[in-house]
Amino acid sequence: MYRYSEFDADFLRARVAQFRTQVARRIDGSLTEDEFKPLRLMNGLYLQLHAYMLRVAIPYGTLNSAQMRQLAMIAERWDRGYGHFTTRQNIQFNWPALRDVPDMLAALADVGMHAIQTSGNTIRNVTADHFAGAAADEVADPRPIAELIRQWSTDHPEFQFLPRKFKVAVTGHADDRAVTAAHDIGLRLVRRDGELGAAVLVGGGLGRTPMIGKVLADWVPMADLLPYLEAVVAVYNLLGRRDNKYKARIKITVHETGIDEIRAQVEAEFAARKPLFSGIDQALLAEITAQFAPPDFSDQGLGGFAADDAADPVFRAFVDTNAAPHRHPDYTILTISLKAHGATPGDATTDQMRLLADLAERYAHDELRISHEQNVVLPHLPKRHLRAVHQALLGAGLATANIGLLSDIIACPGMDYCALATARSIPVAQEIATHFDALKLEHDIGPLKIKISGCINACGHHHVGHIGILGLDRAGVESYQITLGGDGGPDAVIGERAGPGFAYDQIVPAIERILRAYLDLRLGREESFLAAYRRVGMEPFKAALYGAAGAQADAA
Repeated sequence: MYRYSEFDADFLRARVAQFRTQVARRIDGSLTEDEFKPLRLMNGLYLQLHAYMLRVAIPYGTLNSAQMRQLAMIAERWDRGYGHFTTRQNIQFNWPALRDVPDMLAALADVGMHAIQTSGNTIRNVTADHFAGAAADEVADPRPIAELIRQWSTDHPEFQFLPRKFKVAVTGHADDRAVTAAHDIGLRLVRRDGELGAAVLVGGGLGRTPMIGKVLADWVPMADLLPYLEAVVAVYNLLGRRDNKYKARIKITVHETGIDEIRAQVEAEFAARKPLFSGIDQALLAEITAQFAPPDFSDQGLGGFAADDAADPVFRAFVDTNAAPHRHPDYTILTISLKAHGATPGDATTDQMRLLADLAERYAHDELRISHEQNVVLPHLPKRHLRAVHQALLGAGLATANIGLLSDIIACPGMDYCALATARSIPVAQEIATHFDALKLEHDIGPLKIKISGCINACGHHHVGHIGILGLDRAGVESYQITLGGDGGPDAVIGERAGPGFAYDQIVPAIERILRAYLDLRLGREESFLAAYRRVGMEPFKAALYGAAGAQADAA
């Protein structure tokens, strides 16, 4: 992983010192909240429903045990003993006192972390596939490219005041675990005749106007990638609307201007900017790539793994559900669920964070990942250590075998924390998980992605959930709309709205009706919910939700 240079460290120390004086001026009244707002947003500090919230970047989801322990220390010393991992591979601290934030940032800087550009109308934390560098059949590790983009975009003088926030995701695998099509720029690494390049998608995004990104270029060689990206952002910076924040994202710019005209302007801008790079970006990329050399995957042997797997059904279920193939046959990629039934999705306590750090350091080459699905990953775990890791996780409430299943729910903070939310998200996720756990249907239902947002901003990615739930305010009453058939994978699609919304106390029974209809409709256990939906369409599920007459009336 990337190690901060002395330049990086000096840069962070200077930023912390600068913000410390700004906080002091806010506290003594020299700055009003309106004057302070743009300064705090540059440093990842939000004013939420009940308190300030500090959002910390975990670039491309990668961190080591020392960084995870520091996050635990920060949560324990300056917050309420937990952190919340987000769909953008960040961690949020929801209860800091303003006076403590500079000390929190200084503690982050000590381990090469920061909160710069985790908010504001600028290029946000660059995300990537959480299995990067470990997955079998990967085209290339996308993290060096993500790190190059992070360094280029941080404090880029031209792009600090874009029309709206700007999000970039990179994947190096055909499965596209980074949901690239739902980003302002999505990069999919590909090879042509052995040469590495990227397909560039532009104009994706969710929120009140969800759109799937369009292919701007099907292949850009790596030597041209950074000037090409700079050209894209420069064109958006000029064309993007600043008269209406709801129409300011690049997805609206692409929609209103047309992809062909955007492509022509980007190509012209790229031709002008490419000579200015002079190869320095490629030299930097080579230096960065060297820091992402894989660990020594020497043959480990399986130890007692096969016997443990055969003898212990609880362990076997955990491995079958939470472990994924690694590039080396003696290793596995282990996803650790932060979605125990009834828990808040994405939350980890200080004790849990410290345990995860210990396990990574002792067994898994001192590396952890945060997934956009709000879980933690040990990307390089020898199979012979799986039993020991499982035993340690059991004692910490982290051994839930539900990755990719119904209770592995993505949920935004909703009205419990967020000032923008119009409905609760966390309690809905908790009740769905506990309800189906009690019914013991989760494993029978099989692969399913439920995603919940507490407002139209769609931080819970509900538009690309197999089942999406959107909480809205209807005359002071929470109402939950359901969408079906969404998908964030390589063939991403926006889900279709099923019909009228449901009250808070009706949403869990509604989800049960959908899933019981699926169990009746599927051709067999091998047909997933999404596959069944694509085969039969919306109507059978509408009938299950509203009754045959209600479904026909809604269609009319």
